[in-house]
Amino acid sequence: MILHEPQRVAALIDHTLLKPDATQSDIETLCREAVEYGFASVCVNPAWVALCARMGQGSPARVCSVVGFPLGATVTDAKRYETERAIADGATEIDMVIHVGALKSGHREFVRSDIGAVVDACLTAGALCKVIIEAALLSDEQKVTACTLATAAGAHFVKTSTGFARGGATVADVALMRRIVGPDTGVKAAGGIRDLETLRAMVAAGATRIGTSAGVAIVRQARGDDSASARSGY
Repeated sequence: MILHEPQRVAALIDHTLLKPDATQSDIETLCREAVEYGFASVCVNPAWVALCARMGQGSPARVCSVVGFPLGATVTDAKRYETERAIADGATEIDMVIHVGALKSGHREFVRSDIGAVVDACLTAGALCKVIIEAALLSDEQKVTACTLATAAGAHFVKTSTGFARGGATVADVALMRRIVGPDTGVKAAGGIRDLETLRAMVAAGATRIGTSAGVAIVRQARGDDSASARSGY
């Protein structure tokens, strides 16, 4: 992949707006940008899915929503319902947060089952499931366990971060996750990716999708517009 080509860069990006104070106008702008720039998806909180699905109708840009976000510490039944509702509203990709505390407590079967419930709901509807392991809160051993459980549960992607914890994506974490999941599972890097150089580094380490709120600025950088400035945030 030649990552200086703006279209190829855009096709990697989940154009993201998950801030709690995002307005309808903000979300509408996000959707228009996704269509204009050719992003892979818009990634929004569940309450905005139906609006995004309507605005993106006829466009290749998909609608991605988050489940159990941002803490992951909700009950499995709620995560499954949240998944089913988001898909019913028009989402075709789901980014779910693992129960980090359960993983750190050694409750491996619970974590696998928790992921599996969301994966099952996604598979039933033909949607993709990305599993957020919140790498900044885990040891390397726990990251390996989280990725292993996600792939065992049938997840399509593992994802580094929510963007709301104390750290975001790192090249080292992406490389570790790629090594554990192998070539057939996607790796999404998210959290703190705000420029083209960082995106390229994540892709070189094994990322196949990038979550960022700075997608417009990054694509403009790929076009050679050095004056482009990234939006702060996710």
